[in-house]
Amino acid sequence: LIARRRRTSCYFYPRAWPSVRSADWWERVVLKEFGPQDWLEKFRMSKETFFYVCNQLQPGLAPHSAHFHPTLPLEKRVAVALWHLATNVEYQTLSPLFGVGPSTVQTCVREVSYAVVLLLKPLYLRLPNEKELENMVRIFRTRWGFPHCIGALDSLHIPIPPPLRLSADYCNGQGWHSILTQATVDGLGQFWDVSTAFPGSMENSAVLESSSLWVLAKEGRLCPNPPKHFMGKAQKYVLLGDATYPLQDWILKPYQEDENLTQRQLQFNYRLKRAHSVIENAFLRLKARWQILLKCDDCSLELLPTLVLACCILHNVCEAHDNPFNE
Repeated sequence: LIARRRRTSCYFYPRAWPSVRSADWWERVVLKEFGPQDWLEKFRMSKETFFYVCNQLQPGLAPHSAHFHPTLPLEKRVAVALWHLATNVEYQTLSPLFGVGPSTVQTCVREVSYAVVLLLKPLYLRLPNEKELENMVRIFRTRWGFPHCIGALDSLHIPIPPPLRLSADYCNGQGWHSILTQATVDGLGQFWDVSTAFPGSMENSAVLESSSLWVLAKEGRLCPNPPKHFMGKAQKYVLLGDATYPLQDWILKPYQEDENLTQRQLQFNYRLKRAHSVIENAFLRLKARWQILLKCDDCSLELLPTLVLACCILHNVCEAHDNPFNE
């Protein structure tokens, strides 16, 4: 079983806003008084990126396609959802802040998450084309010193309350309940393949063989046809995994470390682990940005896969728009 990832969190100091009725707080305080740092702290993105996201989500959040009171603006629905995803505050705590009921907060989170996956996933979380794969190879070679590589692969345990059914299946090797999310990132730490909602007791190898990435690899869609030449012969592009993954002609893993490793093997391990750290850092940023992933208490198992995907997509949106991340 993979070791539990070190958690991180963002600590933000509350600003003393003037006394404003909750129903007016969004219009009078957030829209008119929030500065650049306030937007980053509360919504994890700049004001410009926020309104870009709202514009992209408009077809999926039109009044006829969502269960909202017609007077609740689209931007306010998105703001409610992002605030919950970013801070993981309970629905009952968040609802008076925006002057809406807890059930409306829940609806905002659900509908916005579905809209993000429906409308932003094709733009921000998809299989790269051939030209993009070549650029990913270049980044891994120049930034991480690892050639012919298109991604780093790993899994993330997301804590959940014990499910009423099949509880033992979700209990991981550390003794707590979780779902597993397998993800692949490029050399910049942006996700391009995510499979989620696997029970926490599953091994990484079993998750891999049940994932969309496995299907893509078996269909030969992770490299050009014919493959590019490397070291004098045609070879598939590779992904970098840790010791828990099976060795494949498209997955590299470190040598098992013991006193018999040669200097060349030790150097290979060093370079692979250094390059693989890009996904470890991406997971840390993902969880710190969207702290709902630290403990999904208010989310059903049915919604959780959509919510996790939405967080990964929004992570990519923030990274692609150069929204700085506050440690």
